[in-house]
Amino acid sequence: MNKDSVRQAILSHLQAELTLLVGAVAMARDEATNEESRARSKYDTHSQEAAYLAEGQGRIAAEIEESLRSYTALTCPDFTAHTPIALGALITLEARGKSTRYFLGPRAGGIEVKVNGETILVVTPHSPLGRSLLGRRLGELIAGTGRNATAQRITAVA
Repeated sequence: MNKDSVRQAILSHLQAELTLLVGAVAMARDEATNEESRARSKYDTHSQEAAYLAEGQGRIAAEIEESLRSYTALTCPDFTAHTPIALGALITLEARGKSTRYFLGPRAGGIEVKVNGETILVVTPHSPLGRSLLGRRLGELIAGTGRNATAQRITAVA
């Protein structure tokens, strides 16, 4: 699988989220400043709540913009069996006969993208799995985390 197509899928996903969020921010700001939203009593907090919502959505939009910049600048090096896993790696882990694909990225952990019909989960070095993958090599075993912890073997790194 081509890692540039994975990176493009992540960029497309982030851009779609940003577009949706920018529209939501505009709606919340309009609601906060609309004449009909003006408080009619000291207990009417509708416009203040809309302003808080717009502020929070604006912060999330800024984080997505930073993620877009990070992925635009990200180089995806080639990895061999002897190269330690680092940012830009596409990793396949296997446990109990089931394979899962991960992309180790700088930000936006937790998003899933589909490339050529295959689901890839983005992890970052800040996550427990991302931390455990950094510096590992093909064939190594990764200890499981959480309640249903199962050790996973690194079966492919690209």
